[in-house]
Amino acid sequence: QVQFVESGGGLVQPGGSLRLSCTVSRTIFNIYAWGWYRQAPGKQRELVAIITNGGSTNYADSVKGRFTISRDNNKNTVYLQMNSLKFEDTAVYYCNRDPPATWGQGTQVTVSS
Repeated sequence: QVQFVESGGGLVQPGGSLRLSCTVSRTIFNIYAWGWYRQAPGKQRELVAIITNGGSTNYADSVKGRFTISRDNNKNTVYLQMNSLKFEDTAVYYCNRDPPATWGQGTQVTVSS
């Protein structure tokens, strides 16, 4: 059973911003590091950002300086703040643990003018 739900995607213009949210079951939230992944049409899923339960973060080179991953332990939620969005950021974004387990439905992010 998938124990997390992604939300916050949508249509945004280039240069715009979106914040994605991933609410995770309390049972597993503090067991793993959590990350945001994305998959564009015709491409493999890739890791965008990751955050450990200690707060350490890491980002793909393509999003450094533009995206910020964070977590709220009281709400069992992982966030991805996306700024300065580009056409190439268009993809379905997924939340998952590290190492990844079963994938959820994801949330669509479309950057278009």
